[in-house]
Amino acid sequence: ACTGIENIDEAITLLEQNNWDLVAAINGVIPQENGILQSEYGGETLHGPTYGPTSHSTAASSTPSSSSAFRHVVPSRQIVERQPRMLDFRVEYRDRNVDVVLEDSSTVGDIKHILENELQIPASKMLLKGWKTGDVDDSTVLKTLHLPKNNSLYVLTPDLPPPSSSHSGALQESLNQNFMLIVTHREVQREYNLNFSGSSTIQEVKRNVYDLTSIPVRHQLWEGWPPSATDDSMTLAVSGLTFPCHRLTVGRRSSPVQTREQSEEQCTDVHMVSDSDGDDFEDATEFGVDDGEMFGVASSALRKSPMMPENAENEGDALLQFTAEFSSRYGDCHPVYFIGSLEAAFQEAFYGKARDRKLLAIYLHHDESVLTNVFCSQMLCAESIVSYLSQNFITWAWDMTKEANRARFLTMCTRHFGSVVAQTIRTQKTDQFPLFLIIMGKRSSNEVLNVIQGNTTVDELMMRLMAAMEIFSAQQQEDIKDEDEREARENVKREQDEAYRISLEADRAKREAQEREMAEQFRLEQIRKEQEEEREAIRLSLEQSLPPEPKEESTESVSKLRIRTPSGEFFERRFLASSKLQVVFDFVASKGYPWEEYKLLGTFPRRDVTQLDPNKSLLEVKLYPQETLFLEAKE
Repeated sequence: ACTGIENIDEAITLLEQNNWDLVAAINGVIPQENGILQSEYGGETLHGPTYGPTSHSTAASSTPSSSSAFRHVVPSRQIVERQPRMLDFRVEYRDRNVDVVLEDSSTVGDIKHILENELQIPASKMLLKGWKTGDVDDSTVLKTLHLPKNNSLYVLTPDLPPPSSSHSGALQESLNQNFMLIVTHREVQREYNLNFSGSSTIQEVKRNVYDLTSIPVRHQLWEGWPPSATDDSMTLAVSGLTFPCHRLTVGRRSSPVQTREQSEEQCTDVHMVSDSDGDDFEDATEFGVDDGEMFGVASSALRKSPMMPENAENEGDALLQFTAEFSSRYGDCHPVYFIGSLEAAFQEAFYGKARDRKLLAIYLHHDESVLTNVFCSQMLCAESIVSYLSQNFITWAWDMTKEANRARFLTMCTRHFGSVVAQTIRTQKTDQFPLFLIIMGKRSSNEVLNVIQGNTTVDELMMRLMAAMEIFSAQQQEDIKDEDEREARENVKREQDEAYRISLEADRAKREAQEREMAEQFRLEQIRKEQEEEREAIRLSLEQSLPPEPKEESTESVSKLRIRTPSGEFFERRFLASSKLQVVFDFVASKGYPWEEYKLLGTFPRRDVTQLDPNKSLLEVKLYPQETLFLEAKE
């Protein structure tokens, strides 16, 4: 509207050259001296400031425009040489991710050739899925698809058998994977995109399909299950389904009493409802009929299942149905709704590390509002909105159509946000729905930053989301700073605690070593005392067992022995010459010198008396009438 550029490729090139700065991109195209805005109403020329530092005014004639109320008159727009635009693709195949970077002048077939080298899979066997547009073949040029810079695709290989693994680790990984089942309801030609974990059973899938199609499990006629899926109790991980996406078809099993004509009539009626052409209503507004009034009845007739079951016991199951129904109505390009309770969404958005926290966006749906279809299809599913929400928000949804679900959400709202917010939502009229609540988590409470009603535009919605993000970013920086300071304090405290613990360990080890040393000394002292006591007892016993010392005037032959100790002392004693040598040994032992530890040596000639027979008499061993002996410790 400002620059007159209608070529999207040229516009994207300009924005990329200016690092996506809108004002800088416009200033680079509009000459600073030609800041002229022209109005088609009444031929009035509006002179306004340009996006540059200076502003000038000129006059221009009025030129009607059908695309914009105001159109900038650019005498000579600078010609921008188009640079090759690079596109990034992340392609997922089973448990692998391949990053591909190509120019937008490349084709889909070029991507397949690159993947053929990376995955070792023939390009003819690949089905490249995940495109946001319609039919795409190998010759399609990427530039014609108007893709964003970053894209996510996945590869299906239905003609190749799935890899088999006997390892329990691989089986556990398969159980933790999520399978996308694209289930086509044959009678009404409607597709449902259902997400199931690998641990879910085939029976659970069929029960969920019953909730969506009202076809009881016993009447369901399926096509597309792998040959290995023979038991309904089998989990999806081992059933042989194609990962990550598998197509199935379900229909109602024909009743035996149903006639051929009834079947044909039923099928014809169904196709008449599902194949209604939107072109018939193209000019409805010319006849004074509102879009919401016109499509209200038709859409309610086409939508067989509600967005959310009434009185659902599990919020996660309710959100699964909501996501599947939303995808079937408005396509796969929509916000990623958090599957779980509102409390779990709070935990995910607000209670992680400060750097990982996000805003919480709560989408409140209402099927009876005339704004719902336009808001969902044109605003909530806009690629820019979807991308911005996925990067900065945790998105949670709830259906307010049923009174029971409405009351349940108001109760949750009162508990988490207070009665004021609950009363604000309670007073909203049906035609003011859908609502978009922007929630920011704080330390003590959760604050509602904005309540966006359904009568808005994409630009206004984006602007309000960005405004909320600015407030959140400022708060997040403060939280990050506080968290970093708190972690620094905790780290210091942990280091101090660790140093104190190590010191205590060292002190305890030292104390234990001292206690062990003291215990060892005490033990040795006890042993020494016991040995001394034992030796003293032996000495006393020997001393008492010695025969009395004969007197000098004894008439019997007496031998006088003089014994020198190792310390140089002498002690003397008289013995009968007829006494045995053992008596001398006992005497020496009674003085503290047991013959097991000491030897008794004679002088002339030098001999070891302890080596003699202790049963011989002193006379026999020639220790008569007197002899000097000395004690020497044995080695």
